[in-house]
Amino acid sequence: MKTRIIGAILALVLAAVGAFFLITYVHGADARAQLGAQLTDVYIVKTEVPRGTPGDQIKDYVTSDSVPKRNVVPDAVTDLSKLNGLLASADLLPGDQLSSARFASSENLAGSGDIPVPAGMQLLSFSLPADRVVGGQVKAGDHIGLISTTDPAQSGGVHVGYPDPIDPVTRFTFHGVLVTRVQGLVKTSKDGSNGSTGDQQSSTTVMLTIALSANDAARWVWYTEGVAGNYAHMWLTLENAKTSNSGAGPITSGNAG
Repeated sequence: MKTRIIGAILALVLAAVGAFFLITYVHGADARAQLGAQLTDVYIVKTEVPRGTPGDQIKDYVTSDSVPKRNVVPDAVTDLSKLNGLLASADLLPGDQLSSARFASSENLAGSGDIPVPAGMQLLSFSLPADRVVGGQVKAGDHIGLISTTDPAQSGGVHVGYPDPIDPVTRFTFHGVLVTRVQGLVKTSKDGSNGSTGDQQSSTTVMLTIALSANDAARWVWYTEGVAGNYAHMWLTLENAKTSNSGAGPITSGNAG
């Protein structure tokens, strides 16, 4: 009986010693291989990057590390500034190497009909006549501004220096609003129902879906419905990265000329 116990103990000890030497050898081999390998600095995802994350925010999600050159993924990012102006086209998981192949411009994503919605934003759809949507030129991935005309009595203008309740006020209300979808030029019949998509005419409307914060979504609905119950007082502008929004103060009959 004692012999069996002693034999079992010896077998366990030999197994543990064998495992120790095997692990030591493997680690040693890895270290030797690492010493002989050419290392390259790359960026590794440390916390999940949500789809649609702007490239200029990516530094908050990654950390720098050195890996053997043979293990570097294609299009590995070595300069984070190269991602400025791009969006993550898919979720990036912890441990992934950062690759520029996982980023795309909003224009390219729009071409595939796939515009990522920034985290925390609300989606809102509305329609406007084509001549108020830059002639129907706005497409998914663009950024737009909103010019609105309101009655001072409705907009609060009476209390902020616009005492005449019959003198409307025109102002820039929104800037840099992301368009995620554009649904054609829709012919509108006389009774207000929508017909088939067709060529632009004076009677056509364009439906857009945009991304807004919760508060801005409520404000947008107020401008589209809360003021006049229709879209007669809204015009959209098409903006770009160099668009200047300075000097866009409220306009009344007193300063329009």
